[in-house]
Amino acid sequence: MSDGPSEKDGGPVGIDELLERVRAGYERLGPQEARAAAAEGALLVDIRYAELRERDGLIPGALVVERNELEWRLDPQGSHRAPQAVSHDLRVVVICNEGYASSLAAESLHRLGLYRATDLIGGFQAWRAAGLPVA
Repeated sequence: MSDGPSEKDGGPVGIDELLERVRAGYERLGPQEARAAAAEGALLVDIRYAELRERDGLIPGALVVERNELEWRLDPQGSHRAPQAVSHDLRVVVICNEGYASSLAAESLHRLGLYRATDLIGGFQAWRAAGLPVA
């Protein structure tokens, strides 16, 4: 059992630093890039909670997965995987409301071996602000 952070790992990290570290590990996409990726077969995954989806709408074609189910639904080896989770090579673009929770979610998918996972800079709000389709 650990007594807390060790010298080796540098101690506690604040959320801003954690986001910076996580985001440095992959290339994030803007709204137009995410749309192009989807057109090329990437899976858009909306992790916003129901109230936000009901208030603001949905991105047509996006798979809706609650954040607390994301890893279970996208693990290609998982017993509760979504039908779309066919391979660790799957290109996934995670979308939250403003692009913060999605960064942490993409990092979690990387740990499952989904190394092509990324997220949408600015989240759903950036998608909508760019005038892209919303249902």
